[in-house]
Amino acid sequence: MTTAQMRRDHVDSRGRVVWASGWTAFAAILMIFGGAMAVFEGIAAIAKDDVLVTTNNYAFSFNLTSWGWIHVVLGALVVLAGIALLRDALWARVVGVFLAGLSMVANFMWLPHYPFWAVVLIAIDVFVIWALCTEAGRQARAR
Repeated sequence: MTTAQMRRDHVDSRGRVVWASGWTAFAAILMIFGGAMAVFEGIAAIAKDDVLVTTNNYAFSFNLTSWGWIHVVLGALVVLAGIALLRDALWARVVGVFLAGLSMVANFMWLPHYPFWAVVLIAIDVFVIWALCTEAGRQARAR
């Protein structure tokens, strides 16, 4: 598929940009929200905030600064993919599923530091993956 064809797929007959709708738009908004929260929790970890718990005996033990940078980078990528998903780009759907999966794994390993928020972000990531995959199936069947 050429760049011109990809651009045509996202422009209607009047030349306006096609925006995502339905579950895709909701998943994109949740990705932006979840990514921003991951950036904030990463900043808190880098700053060694008192909100976070440090554990000694956990299987996935990184220091808090490393976890902070992982969350900042991953969160920023999730936000960017969510913004692209609002434009209903197919590549953003694929990247969104991949990044939501990575975010789920990162938050699972983050459980001992901030369990409540990790569980909330895991639930958001599960919904994002579900929404992106089911909406892609509906769009494929509609064609």
